[in-house]
Order: sequence, then structure tokens, then C-alpha cells
Amino acid sequence: MIFWKLIQFDMAKQVHAAHILVKTENQAKELLGRVNSGENFGELAKKYSDCPSKKSGGDLGWFGPGMMVKEFEDAAFNAQKGATVGPVKTQFGYHLIKVVDQK
Repeated sequence: MIFWKLIQFDMAKQVHAAHILVKTENQAKELLGRVNSGENFGELAKKYSDCPSKKSGGDLGWFGPGMMVKEFEDAAFNAQKGATVGPVKTQFGYHLIKVVDQK
């Protein structure tokens, strides 16, 4: 019974994230440096991201377990609220992930 309750709790966890998707690790590292220097994540996403979400500053909204590719999901769910993590390599390219909120 306790095991089942733990699974239910994990399944309910959600993350609200934004991302920047680029083709190379070097470009992702350069953009991460710019974010860490105080540049606006959303503006950088609009300018450089290869994902259609760039129109909204990279905002992906809320998602739960199993909704994103594993590497992306692992990084997003293991990061703290407010953190920007990456580069994270997936089949789509290299991501910088900003964790906007968690619940």
C-alpha cells in the first residue's frame, strides 16, 4: 500500500519549463554563458531556438512524466525551480532547459 502511494505521488509531479534547442553543443554552451551573464532566456530562445516554441520564448508549459524524451525529462525533473540546465543532448539536438515552476 505504501509503495502504491509513492508511485501516485511521483506520477502527479509536473514541471513547467522553457527551452532553447540548437544543433551544436558549442552553440548551447555559448547561449548558457549568455543566460548566466544575465541575458533574457526568452529573448535568446526567440532568436536562436530551432523549436517552434521559440515564438513563445521557448515556453513548453506544464508537462508530466512520460511526455518528453527521456534525456530532456530527466534533466527537467531533476533541476530546481528557477534553474537553467544544459546542454542536454537528445535526438533533436542540444537543449538549454529553464525550470519555471514545479508541482
